[in-house]
Amino acid sequence: MSFFHPRGNGNHRFSSGVPMTGAAKKVSFWEIAPRMLADFIVIHSAVWMAFAISAVYTIGNHGMSASEDVLAQFRHYYLSRFLLLSPVFPVVFYLNGLYTYVRAYPDRPKFKRFVIVVLLAFTVFVNADFFLLPTHSIGRASALLFAPLAVLGLVGIRVAKEWLVSEERAHQKLRLRPPEQKPILVIGGAGYIGCWLVRRLLEEGKLVRVLDNAVYGLEPINDLLNHPRLEYQNGDCRNIQDVVKAMRGVSSVVHLAAIVGDPACEIDRNTTIEINYSATRMLVEIAKGYGVERFLFASSCSVYGETDELMTENSEVKPISLYGQTKEASEKALLGAATDSFHPVLMRFATVFGLSNRPRFDLVVNLLSARAHQDGAITIFNGEQWRPFIHVKDLAEAIIHILNAPLGAVSGQVFNIGDNRLNHTLAEVAQVILRVFPQARAEFVQNTDRRNYRVSFDKAEKVLGFRCKYDLESGVREIKTAFESNQIANYKNIRFSNLVYLRETGTPGTKSELDREVMAAFAGEQLRQALDESAGPQLSKAAASR
Repeated sequence: MSFFHPRGNGNHRFSSGVPMTGAAKKVSFWEIAPRMLADFIVIHSAVWMAFAISAVYTIGNHGMSASEDVLAQFRHYYLSRFLLLSPVFPVVFYLNGLYTYVRAYPDRPKFKRFVIVVLLAFTVFVNADFFLLPTHSIGRASALLFAPLAVLGLVGIRVAKEWLVSEERAHQKLRLRPPEQKPILVIGGAGYIGCWLVRRLLEEGKLVRVLDNAVYGLEPINDLLNHPRLEYQNGDCRNIQDVVKAMRGVSSVVHLAAIVGDPACEIDRNTTIEINYSATRMLVEIAKGYGVERFLFASSCSVYGETDELMTENSEVKPISLYGQTKEASEKALLGAATDSFHPVLMRFATVFGLSNRPRFDLVVNLLSARAHQDGAITIFNGEQWRPFIHVKDLAEAIIHILNAPLGAVSGQVFNIGDNRLNHTLAEVAQVILRVFPQARAEFVQNTDRRNYRVSFDKAEKVLGFRCKYDLESGVREIKTAFESNQIANYKNIRFSNLVYLRETGTPGTKSELDREVMAAFAGEQLRQALDESAGPQLSKAAASR
């Protein structure tokens, strides 16, 4: 079956997909109804407890003669006022996402959001109670008791649920885990590439361990967390304790964690060096100490920089961005660490496109497709420049090819990961997008970004037997379908862009001062000086033009 299809045929995909989940997943009423009901019950239980405590205190001070008045007041307030006002809580929770998208937030942002929304709900309730119904308000003493009791209940049921779920997951994995199989460690397994790779490894019957600090949330792999062959560890690749725990007993490592893209790397250069280079060096040393044989490293074709030649794995690398420089430095460190028992494999990824369970719209094909659909116009800078492309699902398949290949065939090797048929100029990318979105228009302009490279992928095809199954148009049509089916409402949501998310929330800090010192030691003064010296106009121009 041929790779490309005649113009107008929208079926450009050869492997079956799964319904997109993650940040784009919609939640039905029947999914959130039990959560709303549980919160409703907690709120009512809290007000009953508050009145009971208040009644005991009042009767203790005034005697049993006050009991009938206290009970009558409570009965009147509860039946005529509280039942009317109590739906404020689940409604405010729903409108602020506690039952939907906030559930996918990482732990700290989720807790912060939860506290803010609960306080907002209490503010609305108290104002309605005191100002709209002043003659029958809940009373100051009862209100002071009601608030902490309700908060404890709302937090408690969520903590209890998480504990019960985690216990069940642990027992299920102990029952069903194959004792003889060693896990594959995927560092960054909840990210754009990692979430799809983890899914495919599980489909292949592999035992998988994920190390990820969930900067962008866990929703991309949320449906996999109960899988008996998946072990998720929340941790930072810069923290020794986290890495040591994750590395124990693994057979292979796939290191995907990084700050990706030139502009995102420029937000905080020190953090970029820590995550993209220093952590890699530490990972290598710990992996060697635990006897890990196969270490796959996610590099990038951006290490080739600006060139008019067809680049092979033997071509000279000349990165012109901080992102490319950290990848080149990591490659050198890995190849220098190779031994008879430690076998690094370097994967230079082409520019990725397409949808995974964590959609991204800061990638050129995805972004242009989204703009064509939502804005009706796209801008192409330097349309004559070449880029190699690869669909995210094909990328996961390439990694699996390397994991399954004979060790001798891949040990110490560099592979460009892509397909010769997917070297395109940016003008050709625009033609594909306009073919899928004929109502859109394109503007072609020039700027100072001179990055240009075509890449040969012959080695991956010959050694690994790898060829892509998706072409550009299949990925663009995939995005069009996601918009038309309302799986994605607005591509400008910060969750869909690493750059915007990191600008808004800040780059992830280290867990301790010790981590910072360790990262500084692994970075080395020579690397920092080299990066600082090369961070002149070339880097700032590249970042500004993206």
